[in-house]
Amino acid sequence: MESKSTEERILQSATEVFILKGYDGSTMQEIADNASINKSLLHYYYRSKDKLFSRVFGMVFHLFLPRLNRIFESDLGIFEQIEQFTELYIDTILKNPYIPMFVMREITNNPNRLAEVVKHIGLRPEKAFQSIQQEIDKGTIVDIDPRQLIVNIIAMSIFPFAGKPMLKAILFEGDDKAYQDFLVSRKKEVSKFIINSIRKQ
Repeated sequence: MESKSTEERILQSATEVFILKGYDGSTMQEIADNASINKSLLHYYYRSKDKLFSRVFGMVFHLFLPRLNRIFESDLGIFEQIEQFTELYIDTILKNPYIPMFVMREITNNPNRLAEVVKHIGLRPEKAFQSIQQEIDKGTIVDIDPRQLIVNIIAMSIFPFAGKPMLKAILFEGDDKAYQDFLVSRKKEVSKFIINSIRKQ
């Protein structure tokens, strides 16, 4: 029981430090201090910062990756897949608002390490690409590069979170509740916009 409690404290501490300072700006000593343990104990659980970062980042992506893969492996039509994808993506960020800045910092500092971690935890984009291509072939949607479609959905979903301080101040006069309501409404707005843009007339 004590072992589990210690590891939970380590992971919580590492998450807080990595979010605040990023991978390159963090040290194992800071993570140990933040968890109120000594550095030797931290190294007993995680021998390197790389291993600890991979564990923390994996936890972040495991919040939605398995469900994301299931959406694109399901028998749902492309429009339903887009609706579920958008809802899952935005819901996850609403519950974990640190994710966009965490990811963006690591993309800037070390995109190759980030890509390796994501691949390791099981993202399977080829399933989404196949699903989109099948709908193009059937004439359900316009001819579009599946990568462009995925990036459009992600960009439209994530920007309001990444740009929250500026957008909240300019568009909502600092009203936090109004902005939260706006973020919730993005689940339907993004999927509706995307679907209308690709639906074959």
